[in-house]
Amino acid sequence: MTVTVETLEKLERRITLTLAATDISNEVESRLKRLSRTVKADGFRPGKVPMSVVAQRYGYSVQYEVMNDKVGQAFNNAATEAKLRVAGQPRITQKDEAPEGTIAFDATFEVYPEVKIGDLSAVEVERVTADVSDEAIDRTLDILRKQRRTFAQRPAAEGAAEGDRVTIDFEGKIDGEPFSGGKAEAFQFLIGEGQMLEQFDKAVRGMKTGESKTFPLQFPEDYHGKDVAGKEADFLVTMKKIEAAHLPEVDEAFAKSLGIAEGTVEALRADIKRNLEREVKFRVQARNKANVMDALLKAAELEVPNALVANEVERMTEQARADLKQRGVKDADKAPIPAEIFRPQAERRVRLGLAVAELVRQNNLQAKPDQLQAHIEEMAQSYEKPAEVVRWYLSDRQRMSEVEAVVIENNVTEYVLGKAKVVDKSLPFDELMKA
Repeated sequence: MTVTVETLEKLERRITLTLAATDISNEVESRLKRLSRTVKADGFRPGKVPMSVVAQRYGYSVQYEVMNDKVGQAFNNAATEAKLRVAGQPRITQKDEAPEGTIAFDATFEVYPEVKIGDLSAVEVERVTADVSDEAIDRTLDILRKQRRTFAQRPAAEGAAEGDRVTIDFEGKIDGEPFSGGKAEAFQFLIGEGQMLEQFDKAVRGMKTGESKTFPLQFPEDYHGKDVAGKEADFLVTMKKIEAAHLPEVDEAFAKSLGIAEGTVEALRADIKRNLEREVKFRVQARNKANVMDALLKAAELEVPNALVANEVERMTEQARADLKQRGVKDADKAPIPAEIFRPQAERRVRLGLAVAELVRQNNLQAKPDQLQAHIEEMAQSYEKPAEVVRWYLSDRQRMSEVEAVVIENNVTEYVLGKAKVVDKSLPFDELMKA
């Protein structure tokens, strides 16, 4: 086999592969002979089918199979010999001309780029921090109380107020005509919790049981219902029932109902604080990781292999189809999804992946076994049975690979923060949780 390597544009290379025609024909003949031992044909006993019949029936497919195998093997040997790191799959084309007794192919492909990480000490990275305040614990307690609230019917003389659960009949019309989704009976919602448009919510406040009311409502321009978006409707609402919310007291019984073994309010607040601190830690890590990755992209110099970008675009397109299918979209597998909409994100992911891999290689930032164990155990603390969650991760190679990727990214984040110009910023708890 003769190997010629040409450098084309940027990362593109071409290898010319020359194979002896006799090697191909000998292998085809050998495979047909093996096939003849088991092949079945009418009028012949198994293993007694003439070679001419076997060749006529299977010769083309065997020839194709052998050519693929031989060319693939030749390409891998040539790439190994030339010490090339091939990115993606090569494009194989047969040459029209070749030395007598040979078959020649051109394999065009890309190689992985050289990645240069610039001076990280010159890079500026924002590092955020956040604390769990008593106010945050109080708000969490309020949420837990609302999740366990009960409702009791209000006296008929009292109007609907913030936090009440109301049952209404309503009908909306645009220019005097009903519209789809504009009518309902015995419809329930909670006042002041964003379940209805603000205008609707405000119009219902103060209404009493049995009362009817008509009011105009302007649908937002970006309303999800395109038929009514930006239009004004007139609604007729009749109040059927008003129920006032009753929140449980924060006491020992409440603490025990939430699984707090000690059964004290102090233990409940401590448990909430631990959970919030764990959530804050993960969100802070994610925020700082994103800032570090942005900085690393700016510091890295490399060409991006188009083959890897194409693979990532294909993966993202398939994921989009899977999401559509999960949402119940009909014929999601045939939905027209322009691949180009994913290209900028795909290119960024490939560029970042190559930069991270190089930084990890240069600085031995691979995930250590104790880091993997610690990360899994920390995640498991958010669940009712942590030990089962730990076993669930450890028992699956794919899940462990995902954990390893996260730990490596955390290592990279800490490494870059240790080298870069860090600008510390303290975030209010609410701002971090809304992000």
